[in-house]
Amino acid sequence: MGLIAGRGDYPLEWIEAARRAGVSRIAACAFEGETDPAIGRAADEVAWMRVGQLGRMLEHLKASGVTRAVMAGQIRPKNLFDLRPDIKALMLLARLPERNAETLFGAIANELAAAGIELAPATTFMEDRVPGPGWRAGPRPKARALREAEFGFRIAKEISRLDIGQAVVVKNGTVLAVEAFEGTNDLMRRGGALGHGGAVAVKVSKPAQDMRFDVPVIGPRTLEVAAESGIALLAIEARKTLILRMEALTELASRLRVSLVAIG
Repeated sequence: MGLIAGRGDYPLEWIEAARRAGVSRIAACAFEGETDPAIGRAADEVAWMRVGQLGRMLEHLKASGVTRAVMAGQIRPKNLFDLRPDIKALMLLARLPERNAETLFGAIANELAAAGIELAPATTFMEDRVPGPGWRAGPRPKARALREAEFGFRIAKEISRLDIGQAVVVKNGTVLAVEAFEGTNDLMRRGGALGHGGAVAVKVSKPAQDMRFDVPVIGPRTLEVAAESGIALLAIEARKTLILRMEALTELASRLRVSLVAIG
């Protein structure tokens, strides 16, 4: 299988899950300044490239005999505005009237398909890390906090429908911050500062979420930022959000006193 590897723990954890599922050979595409160098020890072969080198990515996957691939891990938003696209990427961008995660990754999926490579769901081999509804970690939340989460969930689903972002921070029935391009961690820092403690962060999927890419993901670092920002409860969308390093996250949530629930 092929792995298009962004930043963070996600690509490495995906490799572990794929190995347990019996995948014997993994060819990875890694990005300079983004992908963890440990990918070189975890995958069987790795090609390093700049963000925007679509032609090199396709060539590496085809030369490696890949017929199925996944995307795992994000690219820093600032790097998406510092692209040095190759000819293949320039041609792709020229065809897109709107440039957002859905259109960009959808177009890349089409390029992969044209090369005979199926883009599989990002949760492939990791389905057990996508929880159903309920309390998941940290202190058991009180009824008022859950009502705040349900309020935030409605707002977050609406901004995701408008393709603005996929997360909000709320407190006392007031929206403190809405995610745009900065990402969930920066959103929590901004919203938490306005809330002065005890705020609720809610992260959701897009309507008709394409599970091949841009799937909502949280991990221990998310919990650390939540605690640093004064977020008391983090709510995620049930059956749509991938949790990385669940054991470490559960221990951290208890220690930092941040509640984690899955709703929806």
